[in-house]
Amino acid sequence: MIQRLALFLFVFIATDQILAQANTASKQVTTFSIEAPQLNCTKKIWLYLPKNYQNSKKKYPVIYMHDAQNLFDAKTSFVGEWNVDEKLDSLNAQVIVVGIEHGNEKRMDELTPYKNAKYGGGNADQYLDFIVKTLKPAIDSKYRTKTNTKNTGIMGSSLGGLVSYYAILKYPEVFGKAGIFSPSFWFNRKEIMELTEKTTKIKTKIYFLCGDNEGDADMVLDLNKIDDLVSEKRCECKNLTKKQIVKGGQHNEKLWRDGFANAYIWLF
Repeated sequence: MIQRLALFLFVFIATDQILAQANTASKQVTTFSIEAPQLNCTKKIWLYLPKNYQNSKKKYPVIYMHDAQNLFDAKTSFVGEWNVDEKLDSLNAQVIVVGIEHGNEKRMDELTPYKNAKYGGGNADQYLDFIVKTLKPAIDSKYRTKTNTKNTGIMGSSLGGLVSYYAILKYPEVFGKAGIFSPSFWFNRKEIMELTEKTTKIKTKIYFLCGDNEGDADMVLDLNKIDDLVSEKRCECKNLTKKQIVKGGQHNEKLWRDGFANAYIWLF
């Protein structure tokens, strides 16, 4: 159980080797800080702008992503980055990515919708309130964004996958697309299943991804169950859900890095 919890908590302990790594974020990536009154803290935000942003007057869709330390830069990542910037650059992707740094020891609290009897947590409502009511308005006011539901996505892995799924149920009018990677449904299994069953309509376009060797025997079972519940609420003819279960895939950045580009292409 200790090993299982360690997989999901991502206790970010820097080592000399990690600190010695060079920054790998591209020049399209910048950072800034913003007050998060809902969380009583200041949040560091990583921002990716497409290569032609400065020379264009276009507006762009936006993806909000969790665990920003792992998205763009090997130096700040736990055990490897997602290479989000390089992959989007290679696709000449016309999208803005807003990465939200996790709260270190508060990460589990922020990314879990309900309190777990053993591990605690359960402050995702405040975290999502920050994204929707503080961060998104700030991004939309400063950058050329397409602000509507169809052009606003949310994406994350592990606990970030759990909170991304919860976000589309709580804010269906905000998030029209979701990349849900290796979601930790186990943390709030009963509550998430019940919430899904009670939700009358789920219109969000969803890309599910997990591996069949993630160290949690229930990962694929939970994902299939949620997928079935979602499918019951909409016509398959609309092609709103895609599910990828990767043979041999493990609960790590490699799985999510390898799956990111395909998820982006299918969603957007």
